Amino acid sequence: MASGTNEIAHDFPPFFKAYKDGRIERYSSHDHAPAGLDPNTGIQCKDVVISPETGLSARIFIPKINRPDQKFPLLVHYHGGGFCIGSPFDTITHKFITSFILQANVIVVSVDYRLAPEHPLPIAYDDSWAALQWIAAHSNAQGPEPWLNEYADFGRVFLTGESAGANISHHVAVRAGAAGLAGLKIIGVLIVHPFFGGKDRDDMYKFLSSTSSGCSDDTKLNPAVDPDLSKMGCAKVLVCVAEKDWLKDRGVTYAETLRKSGWGGGVELIESKGEDHCFHLFNAESEEAAQLMKKLGDFVAGK
Repeated sequence: MASGTNEIAHDFPPFFKAYKDGRIERYSSHDHAPAGLDPNTGIQCKDVVISPETGLSARIFIPKINRPDQKFPLLVHYHGGGFCIGSPFDTITHKFITSFILQANVIVVSVDYRLAPEHPLPIAYDDSWAALQWIAAHSNAQGPEPWLNEYADFGRVFLTGESAGANISHHVAVRAGAAGLAGLKIIGVLIVHPFFGGKDRDDMYKFLSSTSSGCSDDTKLNPAVDPDLSKMGCAKVLVCVAEKDWLKDRGVTYAETLRKSGWGGGVELIESKGEDHCFHLFNAESEEAAQLMKKLGDFVAGK
């Protein structure tokens, strides 16, 4: 018989196991990518602490600087991983963001929100909103981070995320529109292979959250029941789905919901044929990944 310390209370592969004694064991972890200068691309990145009180942090990436007065669009990235794994500091995210910068010539702030279940939802959402507020505080060129003060164009801000990060990006954009956020203008949101709820209760999400039923009455899982949806604080949204992704239908439904919400912005839906969830992160050299990255870059560039 298993001892109390080794008895599993909840098992959510491929994310984590929760033991009855309270321990959390994640199934996998990714290699750490060091910060610094990439001599091949000229892209630099560094890690910053946004809130010493909570430990909220981020990795900031800047393109190669050709002149001191250069200003770049600003992309705020929220990583995926089911709200419980992932990091801006891992090799997968680092490679994706580097590719995005080469495609779109943007500054990127990738937010290291605190992970559930050790930090139950909605902490990840609140951290993500706090990060955007911290970014906005640089709009007068007097913020704590020189790269943002010197090089970011706060009139051209975009939010993005994949999977759970797409869910977070959506809710941060709605919150920005509903609450108001001085100092920056969110032009668009790139929603990539989004995770939202389905018809049945999501047991893992319920376990990760201190407040959620895990069902469709939760605005975080079902944007259709969010009274603030029509206030989404951007001008356009690009929704990306993949043909073989089990979340594809939820992404399509999200796009339809946004179109019918009374929000006045533009919604574009694109589908990657023959591909699965977040394929562009794990098979970045494929032709479909290149096409998706070009589409993301064109969206930021206004093409």
